[in-house]
Amino acid sequence: MTLSPPLLLLMVLLARAATPPEPVPVPTLAPGAPLPAQSPDALFAAGAEAYARGDWPTVVLQMERALRARAAVRSHLMRCRLRCANATAGPAEATESQPDPVLRDLWFFRALLRRAACLRGCGPAAPSRYLLGEELDREFSRRSPYNYLQVAYFKMNRPAQAAAAAHTFFVANPGHQEMRQNLEYYQAMVGVHEDDFTDLEAKPHLSEFQLGIRFYTEEQPAAAILHLEKALEEYFVADTECRALCEGPYDYEGYNYLEYNADLFQAITDHSMQVLSCKQGCVTELASQPGQEKPLEDFLPSHFNYLQFAYYNNGNYEKAIECAKTYLLFFPHDEVMNQNLAYYTAVLGENLARPIQPRKEIQLYYQQSLMEKELLFFSYDVFGIPFVDPDTWTPEEVIPKRLREKQKVERETAARISEEIGNLMKEIETLVEEKAKESADMSKFIREGGPLVYEGASVTMNSKALNGSQRVVVDGVLSAEECRELQRLTNAAASAGDGYRGKTSPHTPSETFYGVTVLKALKLGQEGKVPLHSAYLYYNVTEKVRHMIESYFRLEVPLHFSYSHLVCRTAIDEKQEGRSDNSHEVHVDNCILNAEALLCVKEPPAYTFRDYSAILYLNEDFEGGAFYFTELDAKTETAEVQPQCGRAVGFSSGSENPHGVKAVTKGQRCAIALWFTLDPRHSERERVQADDLVKMLFSVEEGDLEPEPEKESPAAIAVGKDEL
Repeated sequence: MTLSPPLLLLMVLLARAATPPEPVPVPTLAPGAPLPAQSPDALFAAGAEAYARGDWPTVVLQMERALRARAAVRSHLMRCRLRCANATAGPAEATESQPDPVLRDLWFFRALLRRAACLRGCGPAAPSRYLLGEELDREFSRRSPYNYLQVAYFKMNRPAQAAAAAHTFFVANPGHQEMRQNLEYYQAMVGVHEDDFTDLEAKPHLSEFQLGIRFYTEEQPAAAILHLEKALEEYFVADTECRALCEGPYDYEGYNYLEYNADLFQAITDHSMQVLSCKQGCVTELASQPGQEKPLEDFLPSHFNYLQFAYYNNGNYEKAIECAKTYLLFFPHDEVMNQNLAYYTAVLGENLARPIQPRKEIQLYYQQSLMEKELLFFSYDVFGIPFVDPDTWTPEEVIPKRLREKQKVERETAARISEEIGNLMKEIETLVEEKAKESADMSKFIREGGPLVYEGASVTMNSKALNGSQRVVVDGVLSAEECRELQRLTNAAASAGDGYRGKTSPHTPSETFYGVTVLKALKLGQEGKVPLHSAYLYYNVTEKVRHMIESYFRLEVPLHFSYSHLVCRTAIDEKQEGRSDNSHEVHVDNCILNAEALLCVKEPPAYTFRDYSAILYLNEDFEGGAFYFTELDAKTETAEVQPQCGRAVGFSSGSENPHGVKAVTKGQRCAIALWFTLDPRHSERERVQADDLVKMLFSVEEGDLEPEPEKESPAAIAVGKDEL
C-alpha cells in the first residue's frame, strides 16, 4: 500500500496523536447503564405541545424530563466513549523499529475496529421519532426549556421555581427585555427570595473561577487559591467531557451524502480533522460565559496568572514559582511574569527554585494541544480544511509560513469587508427610518383625543407633540398631598414586609427599589400595617387612570388590568460615578424588540396580550429618571417626558412605542406602572381579588367607582381637534 507524502505524514501524526500516554480518567459508570426511556427531543416536543394547549403541569413534567434526559444522554455518551478509549488503548504491537508498512496499517485498523466495536454500545437502540438534530441543540443551548418552565410555574402559582427558571434563561439571554420584566415581577412577589434567583445551568468551572477572582480582588489570597484550584479541577472535567462529545458522526457540511466520494484515507482525514477541530473548539466553549458575545481570552493560562500572585501573597513561594513557570509555558516571553519569576527565585533561593517544574498535567495538555494544532494547520495548508485557532499563545513556528501569509491577507480582507458592510448597514438604516416616517399610519391619530373624564386633568402633550402615535401626557391626575401619601405608602408597605424592599433593581445594579402591588397594599391596610385609606386611594387612582386611557384613546371595549404596581427606585450614591446604563433599557411592552433588525417579535413568552400602558408619577425631587420614546432601533430618541407629581404618560403597548427610563442618579423616583389588556381572559387575577376585597371593606358598588363626567374646557376641545 503506497501513500502520497502528505497523507503518509498525516497518518503518522494521527497515529501518534491517537495513542494517549496514559488512560483518561473516567467517572464511575455501571456496566450497561440504560439511557432514558424517552429521548430529550421527544420530551421537548411534548412539552412544547402541552404549552400550546395551556396544560401547565404537563409542560413542567415534560420540560424537566427533557433537561434531565439530555444531561443523562450526554453523560452516558461521554463516559462510554472514554471507557472505550481506555479499554482499547495499549502499547504498540510492533517490536521492530521499522515495521512492515502492511502490518503497520493492519495494526492501526485493528485498533480502530476494536474501538468501533466498543462504541456500538454507546448510542440509543433506535433513532428518535423527533430527530431535531442541530435545531434541538440550539434550543437547549439557548436554554429555551427554562423559558417554557417559567411561564408554566407561574401559571401553577409556584413563583420561587418560576423565578429560578426565569433567571436561568435570562443569564443566557440578557437582551430579552420581556424576561427582564418577568424578573422584576417575580422579585415583587411574596414568597420569592434572593436565593431563588439562581442559575440552574451554571458551569462549575466558571462559577469557581468567578469566585476565585472575587476573592482575589478583595485581597483574600487563601480563599482565591481555594476556588481557582477548584476551577482548574472542574475545567479539566469539563474539557474531558467536551472532547469526548466531539467524537460523533461526520458532518458533511454542504456535501451531498451521495456525492461524497473521498477515498479511504481522505475520508479518515476529513473526519479526523473535523473531530480535532471540535476538540480545539472546547477552548472557546469552556471560556464562554452565558449571554456574553466573546469568550474569556486565554482562559486556562489566566488561572495561573492569578494563582502565582495569590500564592505569593499567601507566602507560598514554591507554588508561586510553579504557577509562574506554568504560565510561561504558554507565554514564554511575557516580561512581567519573567520578572515575577526572577523575584520569587531570588527570595526562595536558586537551589530550591530550579527543580520546580511547570505542572505535569498542564505540560501534557500543552503538548497535546500543540500536536492537534500541527495536524490541523497541516490539513489546512495541504488539503484546504479550514481551522480557526482559538488560542493567542500558539507559537508562530507551528503555523506553516505559506499559511501565515495567507491568514494575514484574509484578516486584512475581512477587516475591509466588515467596514464596508458597516457603512452599507448605516445607509440601509437611514433609508428604512425615512421610509417608516413617510408611511406612518395616520389612522391611529384619528382614534385619539377623547375627553379625560376627570376634572383637573389636562393633556400636556399629544401624539403629535411626542413625535409618534398613540401617545399622551396628562397632568393634574393627582394632587400634591395625594402624591405624598402614595409615596409614603410605598415605603410603609416595604417596611411591613411586602417582599421586595430595598433590593437591587433587576435592570441596573446602580439602583434599589421599593414597591407594592394593589392587592398587597389593601391586605396590609386590612391588617393595620399601613393606612387603609392610602391603600384605597392607590386602588382608586389606578381605576382613574384606566378610565382616562379608555376615554382618551376612544376605545370601544373596556380595558382590563394586566398588571400594576407602585415602585420607588433609589440611586445608590457610591455606584453613580462612571455610570453609563439606564434605569430601564429600551423595550416594547408586548413584543420582543430586536433593535438591530428593526423588528419586534410578538410571540410568547412576550406579554402579547398587553394593549395599553401607563405610568403615573408621584414626585420630581430627584435627578435623572426621565421617560423617553425611541424608534425601533432603540437609539433614536423621539420624545422625552420629565416626571412630576400627578403627571401620567399613556401609550399603546406595541412596536410603535419603544421606550425606556434614563438613569436615576440621585434621590428616589416613585411611580405607578400599569399595563392593560382588551382581552378579559388575560385580566390580572390579583386585580379581581382586589376588587372583591374593596367591596368587602368599603361596601362599594362597582358603579360607585365610575368617574364623574368632566365639563370639557375649550382648551381640551382644541387639543382633541388638533389630534385630527
